[in-house]
Amino acid sequence: MRYVILIAAAVLSFGTTMTTRSTEANAVVCAAGVYRAGCAGYRGAVVVRKPAVVCRTVWRDGVRVRRCR
Repeated sequence: MRYVILIAAAVLSFGTTMTTRSTEANAVVCAAGVYRAGCAGYRGAVVVRKPAVVCRTVWRDGVRVRRCR
């Protein structure tokens, strides 16, 4: 009887181990700084300059409006 319980516990633990689903490990880190933005992963890193924000003030129907691109 002891062996039957031991074998049943082994089969149950093996079945539980095989049915658990593992997730993929994607180690990618991205950051946005003041001057640059970039991402680093297992295949390398990429750094991108942010485009400059251009703002100008225009008058629309007597109201001063600030337009940024």
